Amino acid sequence: MTEPLFDITFWFAAPFWALMILAPKWRRTAAVVASPLICLPPLIVYAALVVPEFGALAAALVDPHLSGLRGVLGSSTGAAAAWAHFVAFDLFLGRWIFLDSRTRRLPSLLISPLLVLTILFAPLGVLLYLLIRLTTTPAHGRPVPLEA
Repeated sequence: MTEPLFDITFWFAAPFWALMILAPKWRRTAAVVASPLICLPPLIVYAALVVPEFGALAAALVDPHLSGLRGVLGSSTGAAAAWAHFVAFDLFLGRWIFLDSRTRRLPSLLISPLLVLTILFAPLGVLLYLLIRLTTTPAHGRPVPLEA
């Protein structure tokens, strides 16, 4: 059960990433991405992996030590759960970057590559976006008009 859940996790998020990166100005992209529920499928996978192993995972997380975390994350279930966690939260962060960048009227040619970086290395993508954000101001709090 673990391997199929691992295998499908990214594919639950991929369509939303594709919309934000490849079709950022399409009017339906903003409507779809507006809902935080796009993160729900990988979160459900995470829950399906974690709930049966809750006791062991909780023990490793309540009093974290590198060796204990290594043991939990080194298991198939631990690695698949970590992957689902990464995918869900990376998507949530990518969604925030996408929506915030529209409010700030930042060019898609800047944000799309940044979203690719966020898929692969979310902390670096978010850090870079926060640096970009420091140099911009919201455009009167209104999103960019959508193009068909």
